[in-house]
Amino acid sequence: MKRSQRRLAAFGIGSGVVLAAAGAGGSAAFAVDPADLESRVTVEGVYAHLEALQAIADANDGNRAIGTSGYEASGAYIEEVLTAAGYSPVRQEFQATSQSIDAFSITLLGTTQNLDTVDGDRIPMEGTTATPEAGIVGAELVAPATATGCNVDEWGDVDATGKVAVVSRGICSFAEKDLAAAAAGAVAVLVYNSEEGPLNGTLGEQLPEYIPAVGLTQAEGQAVLAALAEGPQTVDLQLQETTTSVDTFNIIAETSTGRADNTVMLGAHLDSVPEGAGINDNGSGSAAILETAVQLAASGELNNQVRFAWWGAEEVGLVGSTHYVEDLAENDPAELDEIATYLNFDMVASPNYVISVYDADQSTFEAPVEVPEGSIATEKAFTDYFDAGGQPWIDTAFDARSDYDAFITYGVPASGLFTGADDVKTAEQVALFGGTEGIIQDPNYHTAGDDISNVNTEALGIMIGAIASVTGSLANDTSAINGVLPPVVPTPDPTVTPTPTPTPTTGPAGGPGGELAATGANAEALNLLPLATLVLAAGVALVAVRMRRPTQAVADQE
Repeated sequence: MKRSQRRLAAFGIGSGVVLAAAGAGGSAAFAVDPADLESRVTVEGVYAHLEALQAIADANDGNRAIGTSGYEASGAYIEEVLTAAGYSPVRQEFQATSQSIDAFSITLLGTTQNLDTVDGDRIPMEGTTATPEAGIVGAELVAPATATGCNVDEWGDVDATGKVAVVSRGICSFAEKDLAAAAAGAVAVLVYNSEEGPLNGTLGEQLPEYIPAVGLTQAEGQAVLAALAEGPQTVDLQLQETTTSVDTFNIIAETSTGRADNTVMLGAHLDSVPEGAGINDNGSGSAAILETAVQLAASGELNNQVRFAWWGAEEVGLVGSTHYVEDLAENDPAELDEIATYLNFDMVASPNYVISVYDADQSTFEAPVEVPEGSIATEKAFTDYFDAGGQPWIDTAFDARSDYDAFITYGVPASGLFTGADDVKTAEQVALFGGTEGIIQDPNYHTAGDDISNVNTEALGIMIGAIASVTGSLANDTSAINGVLPPVVPTPDPTVTPTPTPTPTTGPAGGPGGELAATGANAEALNLLPLATLVLAAGVALVAVRMRRPTQAVADQE
């Protein structure tokens, strides 16, 4: 790929000089011991940060959502801890759109749900537009030719004009499904889950081209399709919303040492939903990378720079991370290209947890975008860690639902960890991780119950071990991901002691019938005598001897 080729050319990776130094017994210039870093990033240390975030939410209307005093206080806390550890954190300010649902009612298959429905599982998507004030009444339901409804080809010859589309989750983003349904003439879209459980979807930043979008469970989506097979079906939908422009920010901090042209980046979103404190979603990821940053700062000088990001406005459409990546792409593409890989941590302490790794190699889930080269190796860094310790793990989809999305869209390798949100835990997952079958992995997801009393410290301990170990390893060496080898300090050549001229036992030295009486240091000179004799005549006696070691090192590397 162009990224690796540029770096290889710029820094001589693959040249005889660098490889010779490594082959000559060189060692990494600066190295972190991943096991030592792992031992210092503790559950107790991370939990202390979670307690601070809970206290902040308690003092600020129970949440840490963007545009609130709770989010401002959360940012100030992150900055205070980073500064005390020796970092110089920077706020990257931007604007996001905050949305509130003012009115919602849907009548489908003979049942009605509205904002007052307890445990309602028909959920307006983040970023949805509104229906006309009078609502959508008696609109026919329609399904595309291909269930996922990602584009005009998947709609085929189906006419959706004036109808409400019913499409499956999967393959592409919710925004693409929404726009494809709108292009087919639909006036709203119902997206049903591709697995058990409710569907909390996001369209991203609201666009005027969107049509109203609502998530359904897999069971209800299948029931709608079964009913359509029997004859026409209708839906009533009322959805009114208010959007507000909010000033908010990301926090960026990076190590003061390590090569800036080969940066390892970690990220977690800092904002909660308005409904609660967001201690798992995503205080857990924020606290985990914060403690990793604190302990990494005490680890000495690094080979590769490590950059940490606490994203704002994830809960309203991944806005902060998207702003960061797009800003680099527009204003500093070289710096974007210098990010070796991005590691995402969004929910790492779910009560009914799974241990999952973003599926970069698509061995279980097909990704909705092209996965950048290097992502598979990034995933493998985590899975190798788990495998080495005998820790079971599963894949989680690269489905654009968290802050890695902008990175992989712009070609930056990525992976990360996740303990689960609104997916229902299966019997197979219970066999691997324990917990309760048939309920979602975080029963408090996007509710007031997502507080510190529901953090699973067992899951947290497993995940922070992986975060610390992989961060330490990549701070040393990203060559498996992008081919960039760490700098090396060659082992100094031993002091060369002049070798006495061998004394012939019979005849002239080296002459016919001559025999050299040489042992120890003289033996090497004996082996090289014909070459050394020629070189000595030119006055460069030791060049040939010293050239052998680099030449062999290049051969070993190849």
